[in-house]
Amino acid sequence: MKTEVQAGAARKGRPPWRPFLGWCVHFYTALGLVCAAGIAVAIVEGGPAAFRWAFVLMLVATFIDATDGTLARAVRIKEAVPNFDGRRLDDIIDFLTYTALPLLLVWRARLLPDGQEAWLLLPLLASAYGFCQVKAKTDDGYFLGFPSYWNLVALYLYLLHFYVFPPPGLPGWLSVGLVAGFALLTFVPSRYLYSSQKGRLNMLTNVFGVGWAGLLVSVLSRVPVDGSEADEATRWLIVFSLLFPLYYLGVSWAVTVRLWHRRRRDRRPRTRGGSLTA
Repeated sequence: MKTEVQAGAARKGRPPWRPFLGWCVHFYTALGLVCAAGIAVAIVEGGPAAFRWAFVLMLVATFIDATDGTLARAVRIKEAVPNFDGRRLDDIIDFLTYTALPLLLVWRARLLPDGQEAWLLLPLLASAYGFCQVKAKTDDGYFLGFPSYWNLVALYLYLLHFYVFPPPGLPGWLSVGLVAGFALLTFVPSRYLYSSQKGRLNMLTNVFGVGWAGLLVSVLSRVPVDGSEADEATRWLIVFSLLFPLYYLGVSWAVTVRLWHRRRRDRRPRTRGGSLTA
């Protein structure tokens, strides 16, 4: 005999186990909050060992964010749990793990020159603008404007400052320029790859991304946490790992330029028989 809940689910055409699976997916997404809590604790503690754990947890949070959408689509999450907005939960977690906490780490690790910390307000406000844009994700499957990857900006500022550039580390003008430059790119309507979407280019990016993520895990396991300098192999691994972010930016900007040229060409009047036609 069916219970009232099962009968109601059957009337709506839903198997009785689908809401359970839906809540499991939401719980999986919420694990990003657990990562965020651990990141916050590590940043407050400070020091090379704690910062390394903060970056490891950022990678874990990124993995969860990259995979929970696939799970949500598999269980048809809006049908399974219609009264809960998983996208809003996802946005809350993303703002913490992609923006607020990475920028806090940049401040805590003193990756900007003394007296220049106020520059961090620019990416904070720019990211808030980006997250609130209705068309932050385009209909053809791209991010519009720099997609607030401040976790990666913080990671490379940290690695370059302490393990690649000789003391006193990354030049201050360069670190401030990178922070300000990427913040301003939030307002530029250029397209950036959205690798969880369909398409051969996104599939290729995901393949590269898996290898790159493994490389970052290797880098984080190799960097010293006792204040000593990194060995030559570790420094080269850090520099080599930069190829994937450069690939991502280069391909994204190439896609943007191609679309801009196509739109400009389509707006040009065409000639026919010596007359102009729209």
